[in-house]
Amino acid sequence: MRKTTPVFYISIVIALLFIGWGVIPESVLPQFHLAKVSGDIQNFLVYKLGWFYLLAATAFLVFCFVMIFSKYGNIRLGADDEKPEYRYRTWFGMLFSAGMGIGLVFWGVAEPMYHFYSPPVGEAETAEAARVAMRYAFFHWGLHPWAIYAVVALALAYFQFRKKEPGVISRVLRPVLGERVNGLTGIAVDTLAVYATVFGVATSLGLGAIQISGGLSHLSPSIPNSFATQLVVIIVVTVLFMLSAQTGLNKGIKILSDTNVRLAVLLMFFLLFAGPTNFIMDVFTTTIGSYIQNLPSMSLRLSPFEQSEWPRVWTIFYWAWWIAWAPFVGSFIARVSRGRTVREFMIGVLLVPTIFSALWFSVFGGSALYLEMFEGADIMETMNESGIEMALFSVFKHFPLSTILSGLAILLICTFFVTSADSATFVLGMQTTNGSLNPSNSVKLTWGIIQSATAIILLWTGGLQALQTASIIAAFPFTIIMLFMMFSLLRSFKQETFMKKK
Repeated sequence: MRKTTPVFYISIVIALLFIGWGVIPESVLPQFHLAKVSGDIQNFLVYKLGWFYLLAATAFLVFCFVMIFSKYGNIRLGADDEKPEYRYRTWFGMLFSAGMGIGLVFWGVAEPMYHFYSPPVGEAETAEAARVAMRYAFFHWGLHPWAIYAVVALALAYFQFRKKEPGVISRVLRPVLGERVNGLTGIAVDTLAVYATVFGVATSLGLGAIQISGGLSHLSPSIPNSFATQLVVIIVVTVLFMLSAQTGLNKGIKILSDTNVRLAVLLMFFLLFAGPTNFIMDVFTTTIGSYIQNLPSMSLRLSPFEQSEWPRVWTIFYWAWWIAWAPFVGSFIARVSRGRTVREFMIGVLLVPTIFSALWFSVFGGSALYLEMFEGADIMETMNESGIEMALFSVFKHFPLSTILSGLAILLICTFFVTSADSATFVLGMQTTNGSLNPSNSVKLTWGIIQSATAIILLWTGGLQALQTASIIAAFPFTIIMLFMMFSLLRSFKQETFMKKK
């Protein structure tokens, strides 16, 4: 613990206070319960400042494309002659596993089904509704979220590996804020990043436990889909990711990331060829074209004349959620991207995960829509009766080897679960030890226990949704920080370009 900073202790106190707040029964504090207070704040931000989230997310995407095609794309994230630390396959696996792997498994079937039955425009349960459902699934998991991650990751990697600054969020802002990053302003910025990471990851651990529990119950009805099962899942996974965390970045996370990619590709291609292959590939091809064609209008779509809640419930909520995750995922992507050029980094972070996500939704969401529209399946009914976590397994039962598929899916969720938690303990260790590239095991152990304990307590009290909302509240101030990050990068890039010319 010798290298810990004030951010470490302040963040632990804040985490414990929020956990304590979350477990207080609503009957004790009816007006000031965590769920009510965080919900009211989130509603205010979404309804009053939804336009700000849309404009900011679009600005981040434009910035990323400018970096690809500008002269700054040749700048290397490290010394001019430095080589990348990881080969492409391992690099892609690491950034994808930490970024949204477990979310794809959870929402790959569920989101297109939701949009099919409740589309943003037009009539539900029609061919047009199915087209729109797939397009918005691509949109919510495509270029915009990865642009959000890329801005944070690029800034951290550039200032840490090229400018030799500590790898914490506050030091990225030095060109804009000056020496204030060394004082209370810097501590506040870094504490906000840790806060968003702790609660965002704890929420995902809870959701992952729910889906693993549901999958085990689906495979063996004797196993109840209950809090007791979820508790056992979290304890087992906690032991696994803490063991992985002790081995360091080049062993545990690296091996698990490669395993994740292999399992995900195996599951996806089996379903692709066992299912309606032509239909799936037609959906992929058509939706890619529709997504690109409609990207500008979807990026800035609100419904002021229709007074529709849909953009706020889905798109704005997603953008806030990705921004809340950006300190965690951005820090991790930065750590594994040393030695790459800005152009190589941006192309890899933006395009590869976007294409993989599009193919994933085409296979799983496309199969679900095919079964629902042409085979008379009852996938949505299963989701309504048994929970969202059962959506994936309700699709598998219509294919051969369904039990094996369900078992592989549970294994994939577990490995994504372990990788995300392992990555989070690594990032939290970095952020609370002044950017140490190899934080001590004691620091990582502390954050691992806090994350898992938070997920367990809030699953038990039903406060997981409240914690998710509370974590997303951090997205608003962090959006402003990200805008400052872009200005810091541009200012530094201009100085570097001038130095090269001179």
